[in-house]
Amino acid sequence: MKEHYDVVVVGGGPAGSTTATLLKKYRSDVSVAIFEREVFPRDHIGESQLPGINRVLDEMGCWNKVEAAGFPIKVGATFRWGKQPELWDFEFVPSEIFIEYYKDTTRPARFEGPRRHTAFQVDRSIYDKILLDHAAEYGVDVHQGTKISSIEKQGDKIIAVKLESGERITASYFVDASGGAGTLRRAMDVPVDYPSHLMNVAFWDYWQNADWAVEIGVGGTKIQVMSLGYGWIWFIPLGPTRTSIGLVIPAEYYKQSGKKPEELYLNALREEERISSLLGNARREGKFTTTKDWSYLAQRQYGENWFLSGESSGFADPILSAGMTIAHMSGREVAFTILELLKSTERENWLKEQYERRQAKRIGSHIRFADFWYTANAQFVDIQGLTQKIAADWGLDLSPKNAWEWLARGGFIDDDLMTGTGSFDLYCVKHLAHLLADIPPQHPRSEYNVFRLNMDGAVHRHRAIYRDGTVTAGESYFREDKVLPIDGAFKRIFEILKRTPYMEEILPTLEQQIASDPNVQQSKAAFLDCMQALEAMISDGWVIPSLDNRRRRANFSATNSAIRPHKDTPGHRPTE
Repeated sequence: MKEHYDVVVVGGGPAGSTTATLLKKYRSDVSVAIFEREVFPRDHIGESQLPGINRVLDEMGCWNKVEAAGFPIKVGATFRWGKQPELWDFEFVPSEIFIEYYKDTTRPARFEGPRRHTAFQVDRSIYDKILLDHAAEYGVDVHQGTKISSIEKQGDKIIAVKLESGERITASYFVDASGGAGTLRRAMDVPVDYPSHLMNVAFWDYWQNADWAVEIGVGGTKIQVMSLGYGWIWFIPLGPTRTSIGLVIPAEYYKQSGKKPEELYLNALREEERISSLLGNARREGKFTTTKDWSYLAQRQYGENWFLSGESSGFADPILSAGMTIAHMSGREVAFTILELLKSTERENWLKEQYERRQAKRIGSHIRFADFWYTANAQFVDIQGLTQKIAADWGLDLSPKNAWEWLARGGFIDDDLMTGTGSFDLYCVKHLAHLLADIPPQHPRSEYNVFRLNMDGAVHRHRAIYRDGTVTAGESYFREDKVLPIDGAFKRIFEILKRTPYMEEILPTLEQQIASDPNVQQSKAAFLDCMQALEAMISDGWVIPSLDNRRRRANFSATNSAIRPHKDTPGHRPTE
């Protein structure tokens, strides 16, 4: 153990391992240490991932290690949620495409084809250890079972961390990746906001030999999210025999029930027909655990020489499976930011402000969309008071017009060139809004034929682009809290609209550009990305649509196959 490091990371979970690994990958001469209070392996919830994580794992050089562990491949999820009790599916990759892919493919597979668009369902005791060991292989000094007893600070600067064993460790930069404990966040007196009234508690245990609800191709499955009248159940296979099963309910409902957590948990599993049908041959591991489970956001994400990352910076309700995505993405961006600061402090304020803005918006959009999910769930008959309070506090009227306007206030364009919110693309958001709250899934690119740029009040500013260990400045426009990146599909549409506002001219120009671009591998996907970009620009006010009856409208449709009615019934396990 050294007395001084370039970077000290507090916490060895996914956020900490991502930060440390990428620091060493792009600058092997940088000295990095991780101090983790636990000794891995150890269990942890947050097992259901989203596809965006895979790109980070690939950049870290450990996707193949995670794939070799044989975790179930998350192709999507089955929900009982919304207006009606019928089940519905959300699929990252259509099951039939995934099955066809595995006719000629075995596991472990490569990071290519449909696997670029799937996710993992991970046993965190195994997954987190893979990542932490991988960081050590890159040259990170990893210290497990090492608790920090105090923080030595001067103003807004951290001078050193003091370990329980007596050592005093200094560093140029510190990263708080300690999860909900917020070791550095608390030491630096960073206040936390609770923007939602979703004050839930979670109860869970691990089960052996539970049946999978569905088996797709080789190792593919879907998590189960089943709404009850007073909460919801997660069912996440973590391997061939191990499954994580949890119950999430409002803390107030738990208090008023007068029942013990374990009693509420087991009653819920018995009364939910689909889940109980999967537990006929299963047995509990007896690791029953409880935790508070409510959303929060730190008021600051950085200080003079420190950053917050992962759950130390904020947490969104787990209904959207976003926690691990936030951890990996924030760890990556912190690493790249520190690498730039180690080279030069000339852009220090801009680099820090960019990280804070992106991280706060990322967490905030997930909190906002999670609140919409809860308020729009008619299955919550026993907690309508809670959902009404959420709606009232957000100013959310679930009438179609008002609910969509409320969602749109958060913006449907982010700095990562994503159209949508809460990790769902815009077409999915529109489909879900219709499914949950009767909001008509309108597509203005089909309803109008004139699209004029609206840059009134827009300010040209640079935004951070995190790529290959660097942070560069990308062109963009800002208006209030909305952003228009001039990059990717947005740039293509923006440049075309500067020349013509008419759809009958936009379409052939777009098709010609895509056909002649050697970097475009799938022209249909690129075309649909541009149409989503156009719709997002309309929703965020960057484009004003209108109808000119003298001109033709767009003669095409773009359907969303990601959301489908469920194919089976409770108690039936199709093997596809």
